[in-house]
Amino acid sequence: MIDVRPVLRLAGQLLCALAVAMLLPAALDLHDGQAEARAFVVAAGITLLVGLALALGMNGPRPAWTIRQIYLAVVAAWAVPVPFAALPLAWGTAALAPLDALFEAASGLTGSGATVLVGLDHLPRGLLLWRALLNWLGGLGVIAMVVAVLPALAIGGMQLFRVELPGAPERALARGRRIAAALFAFYAGLTLLLALGLWRVGLSGFEACAQALSTLSAGGFSTSDASIGHFHNPAAELLLTAGMVAAGLPVLLYYRLARGEGRALLGDSQIGWYLALLGLGGFGLAAWLWISLDRAPAEALRQGAFTVASVMSGTGFTIAPVATWGGLPAAILFFLAFVGGCAGSAGGGMKVFRLQCLFTAALIQLRRLLRPHSVQIVTFNRRPIGDGVVESVLGFLFVYALSFALLAMALAFFGVDFVTAIGGAAAALANLGPGVSYAGLPDAAKPLLMLGMLLGRVEIFPLLVLFAPAFWRQ
Repeated sequence: MIDVRPVLRLAGQLLCALAVAMLLPAALDLHDGQAEARAFVVAAGITLLVGLALALGMNGPRPAWTIRQIYLAVVAAWAVPVPFAALPLAWGTAALAPLDALFEAASGLTGSGATVLVGLDHLPRGLLLWRALLNWLGGLGVIAMVVAVLPALAIGGMQLFRVELPGAPERALARGRRIAAALFAFYAGLTLLLALGLWRVGLSGFEACAQALSTLSAGGFSTSDASIGHFHNPAAELLLTAGMVAAGLPVLLYYRLARGEGRALLGDSQIGWYLALLGLGGFGLAAWLWISLDRAPAEALRQGAFTVASVMSGTGFTIAPVATWGGLPAAILFFLAFVGGCAGSAGGGMKVFRLQCLFTAALIQLRRLLRPHSVQIVTFNRRPIGDGVVESVLGFLFVYALSFALLAMALAFFGVDFVTAIGGAAAALANLGPGVSYAGLPDAAKPLLMLGMLLGRVEIFPLLVLFAPAFWRQ
């Protein structure tokens, strides 16, 4: 039997942190004279009570975590906070139905950005801040997964990004904590820097903070129904484009840059692919806007770059009615949404390095057709990688595609039209969010989409493995 006490203790600690975060929108609503502050205070009290009960009630021996406990902890860390994060959404001014509140909270924490709320421009600032904070806290969770969990679990080739920590276990653990703390500090600092930049180019202090929180986490919750298009501010759009591109870069890159390893940016082929795809997609979209919609070249480039960065990073901000473009733009954006950001980033999708591995493996197969007896080796960043990594990547891509197909069919089964089912399934798995109208979906479709968001965020396998009977047997 699995000892779940460490998992519950971790869940309790996360709930305590969530309760503290609820005090920020409560203070803002109190400052604005909004009665909704009570909803946040009550929700924070309940969340803290449960969190302390789990964190303190599950004390005991603390041996090294087993692989089963790690899988269980990954899922619990994303799933357990959702009902508590939903409390202010259900009890506050928004007065969402329980299922809609859960959907909104799950979307926020997984960084999906899908929303059932309308009339954002008229909601209290505390509630809007809470949605942005959910995005930002989800980004912190991604950093923790990147540093400590996914590489160790070797999911879909993620073992390539394991942080090497030489020395005794105690020293390695201490250094791992230092890396995580440095990344958290950099994440917070970059968010603050973006917020200051947005404020300087004309956004209010609140609007700047909210957009920055949702940008660096690739979450996409905005403060207006019109998203970033509400501001009509080209300078802000350029800053947010840079922020979304940064959100799709691997977080460990920032640690290496902070240590003076400036060549890390140039030496990582994954980053080169990521920037090349962004550039090609942005140029293709800009050319279409210029030729088909007669946009000015500068405006076409700005809108093309913003939209491609938003979709590929999984942020989901919009400045134009992308859904009406159709044709070539839809094909480009659909492909880039599936590719996603770099491995080890807050972005969603399958990740760029998996596309690299698939492309390299296909090239090798072609070469073997011409030279059957030649020795062909798959490489990543000019280093050979084993067949096990390639098999892991291929297995992940198959399960990802299968999950997309099953989710789309399940949505269609519950009465969702074909286009919405395809778009909703793709957006959920890629943690992209915008693309369909979620407010009008059948209630039965929303739990399916929440499951898709969770699958996309935890890289599918940690959730699927829980359903294997062997997982629960010693």
